[in-house]
Amino acid sequence: MADKGLHTFVICAYKESQYLETCIESLERQTYPSNILIATSTPNDYINALAEKHQLQVVVNDSVQKGIGYDFDFALKTGDTPYVTIAHQDDTYEETYAEQVVSAMERHSDTIIAFTDYHEEHPTGIVRTNRNLKVKRFLLFPLRFSWFQSSGFIRRRILSLGNPICCPAVTFNKKQVQVPLFANDFKSNIDWLAWERLSRNKGRFVYVNEDLMMHRVHEEATTTELIRENKRIHEDYEMYCCFWPKWISKLLIKAYAKAEENVD
Repeated sequence: MADKGLHTFVICAYKESQYLETCIESLERQTYPSNILIATSTPNDYINALAEKHQLQVVVNDSVQKGIGYDFDFALKTGDTPYVTIAHQDDTYEETYAEQVVSAMERHSDTIIAFTDYHEEHPTGIVRTNRNLKVKRFLLFPLRFSWFQSSGFIRRRILSLGNPICCPAVTFNKKQVQVPLFANDFKSNIDWLAWERLSRNKGRFVYVNEDLMMHRVHEEATTTELIRENKRIHEDYEMYCCFWPKWISKLLIKAYAKAEENVD
């Protein structure tokens, strides 16, 4: 049997998500026997009841500092294994996600993060490919090859054109990642900024080119709300400025906004 001490899913639970149990069940079906924890800064009876039903531990972030970045950092610290996946409560994972990711990370001790391809679920149904997903897969193509995964230049060039890495699809190697990692002055692009920071480190970004998780897109999602209120534009600009002069960053915002449209 695989070593259960290698990997942990830490579910970031917030308030009373109707999708939380579906997420839990997808983790319980994994072919690799990972640990599963629930981390929350909004403890309530709903979360506690699901945890009791599935015999899971709930770890409460009672810090006075609030925000998505603090929640993600807390989840990362909570996972007491070499590899940690911050699972988002609305999303689900294919049965072999942990098995394939842990196997990929074990092949290279200098892996910083490993992540997989993914699909989306919209209110209208499952979306396996659209313009947004095609662009992201195109950007990630170089990381299919082992010799590019350890190239900081390649990683930064990929990230300079957008954020093709789906945050809940990422597993972290805690030996290669320092906490705090996630910024709290961002609301939408905290993951993109985290990848930018990690791209400066020596080591690998390992891309598992398999569709192994489902990211749910719905009206209550934080990213959906930020896009609707046009709050994401400013953060996109700040991120492009990490890689490009300001005048190029303004041009890229327009191009990336079109790529973000969920149009086939």
